[in-house]
Amino acid sequence: MSEKKAAMIIGAGDATGGAIARRFAKEGYVACVTRRNADKLTPLVEEIRARGGEARGFGSDARKEEDVVALFETVEREIGPVEVFVFNIGANVNLPILEMTERVYRKVWEMGTYAGFLTGREAARVMIPRGRGTMIFTGATASLRGGAGFSAFAGAKFALRALAQSLARELGPKGIHVAHPIIDGAIDTAFIRDNFPARYALKDQDGILNPDHIAEAYWQLHAQPRDAWTHELDLRPWMETF
Repeated sequence: MSEKKAAMIIGAGDATGGAIARRFAKEGYVACVTRRNADKLTPLVEEIRARGGEARGFGSDARKEEDVVALFETVEREIGPVEVFVFNIGANVNLPILEMTERVYRKVWEMGTYAGFLTGREAARVMIPRGRGTMIFTGATASLRGGAGFSAFAGAKFALRALAQSLARELGPKGIHVAHPIIDGAIDTAFIRDNFPARYALKDQDGILNPDHIAEAYWQLHAQPRDAWTHELDLRPWMETF
């Protein structure tokens, strides 16, 4: 019997993270999905299982070192080797600088950057001895340019991009593929539907990103041969300006 392989998705929400989990489960990986509230993962886990895949949900705060260490130890012990690690926490906040509080700025940094470091370090800890693995850190428009009102979010995403670049250079020679996809555009989510109806209306023209199509790109990154690895790619609707 072959050993089970785990795909860990940190921040498996109802859209992109869930789509990524479903895509890897389709390929036979055990989708190990995390959120701070494990109960919110139940519909996703049940959906994957109903489709014939395997999934486990974990309540874990990616900003807490003890939670992250325990998460990786549990998955490696109870499920199998973490072959794929995806960091997909958003932390998108838009506030004018004079309304930005220390608490909000710190929370965005903790979610968008510090959590990426903690989870990325633990992924490296289990992947390095095996000499293989894929690490994917989800980027955004704010990874490349800071827009008005996005001082906290852009700061966090810039830093996450730097982390991914550093890890790619350090871990690539050790057999680990580190990638940083930049998602440049609105995604088909309930948040966009409810808060930006005009943008959401572009869905009928393929004007917003389909989470399943993002997930397909993530699978393709993982499947790349090591003589042709992509570190950074951008995904955006055809009508998005850039």
